[in-house]
Amino acid sequence: MSKNYHALVGDQIYMGGAADVQDMISEAKCEVIVDLREESSSASGESDNQVTKIQVPIGDNSETPQAELFEQAIKHVTDAYKSGKKVGFHCGGGKGRTGAVAIGTLLELGLAQTIEEAELKAKSIRPIISIREPQREALEKLYIK
Repeated sequence: MSKNYHALVGDQIYMGGAADVQDMISEAKCEVIVDLREESSSASGESDNQVTKIQVPIGDNSETPQAELFEQAIKHVTDAYKSGKKVGFHCGGGKGRTGAVAIGTLLELGLAQTIEEAELKAKSIRPIISIREPQREALEKLYIK
């Protein structure tokens, strides 16, 4: 059985789509799941089976600026990683919002120096990543000083 989610950083940070969450928990043993979907109904911060689920509702029509939401999501991922937990993050299909958080995570952890380098690295791991212009603008606000 092939898995549809991917390891972004070693065996500690995973990314995928909504359909991959159960596998990230059962196979990769993720202890923290960050849900990037605005359209999700799962409660933020709920836990089951020792898994902490955090929702950061990133959507095109969100009242909170996308840069702020991406920053929150990236912080949840990197904080879990730095505290030694296995963490997975996902949006609906694992392409746009997931890609943007993957890029930000690589930059935050110093595993890439530019958005372009991080995007190439993330796409080499998960080829379906395709971030849209508003997502790129949010990353530029966060990472281009």
